[in-house]
Amino acid sequence: MLWVSTPSFLPQAYFPYKYLSACPTLGSFSSRKKPILHCRYNLENYREHKGCVLPYEENFGRRLLLFFLVSSGCFPTLSSSAKTKSKNPYDEKRLLQQNKQIQKENNAPEDFPNFIREGFEVKVLASENYITRDSGLIYRDYEVGKGDCPKDGQQVTFHYVGYNESGRRIDSSYMQGSPAKIRMGTKALVPGFEEGIRDMKPGGKRRIIIPPKLGPPVGPSTFFSSKQFEVFDVELLGIKDCERRTIAFYSDVVCE
Repeated sequence: MLWVSTPSFLPQAYFPYKYLSACPTLGSFSSRKKPILHCRYNLENYREHKGCVLPYEENFGRRLLLFFLVSSGCFPTLSSSAKTKSKNPYDEKRLLQQNKQIQKENNAPEDFPNFIREGFEVKVLASENYITRDSGLIYRDYEVGKGDCPKDGQQVTFHYVGYNESGRRIDSSYMQGSPAKIRMGTKALVPGFEEGIRDMKPGGKRRIIIPPKLGPPVGPSTFFSSKQFEVFDVELLGIKDCERRTIAFYSDVVCE
């Protein structure tokens, strides 16, 4: 049972909440130069007979009403669409101009595609000479070449030059002094690169734009630091058949 005390000279409906005690002890109220008066009231009887509402009960009622209004939807809520950043044509134009300027500084080749990157979203702008496949691979043939296309197990010999979205050269077999030689179907090539040269013919020249999902792995062990589009200019030099040769305990593949 909770007990409190109140001075006799105050109205009976008044209740000094700052002297409320939360333990079953006798509270007290004192006034200077006046004797200390003690009275004991049962809180339940006090509320019932005097019609008094305790301040802490009134605050609890207000909090309960506020919770009901918010949970019932009486207060308007913020729309989630307000948090979505809308695309501004001006920003897209500005990003395009920045990409063109960077490519110019990096001496990107002629008819090089432009990339508008905003965060992880990238928009590729290329001329009508480029063809886009269902896989997302984009390419353009400069020379078709002659002969048959390479098949799994065959060895392809080719020159290549690799670029990033900024038009900066990242790798080149010409600078290495010798063409690359890879067997098809052995997963030795980037998926997008192998798809790009699979239907090429010897003597053909093609520019391949590889999307991130068909690109190389990223990480500290590679020179690719993020998921970007990669551009390769490829020249297919030749195709050779290969066969496995086994001598005693030694086995290898010979391409002739």
